[in-house]
Amino acid sequence: MNATLSALHVYPVKSCAALAPREAQVETRGLAHDRRWMIVDANGKFVTGREFSRMPLIRVAPDAHGLVFDAPGMQPLAVATPSPDRARRTVEVWGATVGALAADAAARAWLSRFLGQPADLVYMDAAARRAVDESYAEPGDEVSFADGFPVLLISQAALDQLNGKLAQPIPMLRFRPNLVVDGVAPHAEDGWTRIRVGEVEFDVVKPCTRCVFTTVDPERGERDPAGEPLRTLITYRRTPKGVTFGQNLIPRGAGTIRLGDTVAVLA
Repeated sequence: MNATLSALHVYPVKSCAALAPREAQVETRGLAHDRRWMIVDANGKFVTGREFSRMPLIRVAPDAHGLVFDAPGMQPLAVATPSPDRARRTVEVWGATVGALAADAAARAWLSRFLGQPADLVYMDAAARRAVDESYAEPGDEVSFADGFPVLLISQAALDQLNGKLAQPIPMLRFRPNLVVDGVAPHAEDGWTRIRVGEVEFDVVKPCTRCVFTTVDPERGERDPAGEPLRTLITYRRTPKGVTFGQNLIPRGAGTIRLGDTVAVLA
């Protein structure tokens, strides 16, 4: 096996557009800058592309002070990273509560206009803690605003196999992975329990259960009218716990990973 890291994706704002760096720093909570920001409703509950298919059209570019937001029909908006002494807001993501920092009123107005309903932006700084599900974690494991785990990995061959079954191929970003691995068989990752990417080790802890967000085209911000790829995935990737595609990882170290790094299966 000659497995290599063929793509890296970071999503600064949960459910919004991806960045594709050539390298990324691995931290306890996942890749640096990945899902450290989140959009919430008026009650502080997270909102995602499951409810608002236009969210992947929101593009963000990091700058020295925070992020610059852009989206179709909107003027770009620079949003500063909130200072640690800013008021915290209790927000909810998948049943977990986090004391996050609220962004400024301009971000609230911009997002509310684009989404067509009241929305706010919050930031997870070092003091905002969210534990990984203890059923899969070790003491001290943390996660960002990602759905449940710090890192998501998918083999390129898994997507290639799926696309061979679809009338219209889809991009990997439908599945929003952080790491894409080439040089292995389709879904080889299902049999892994520990890997090393470059010099950083990860536990492979749980299959990723897929939802309706996979039917959202990130380029158009619209759902697939035929319900793909879920309709096809159900025919060969259904398990008692749902349709799975990709594996969730927990870092067991820190360091920089780069495109082309060797992916070694340790167990």
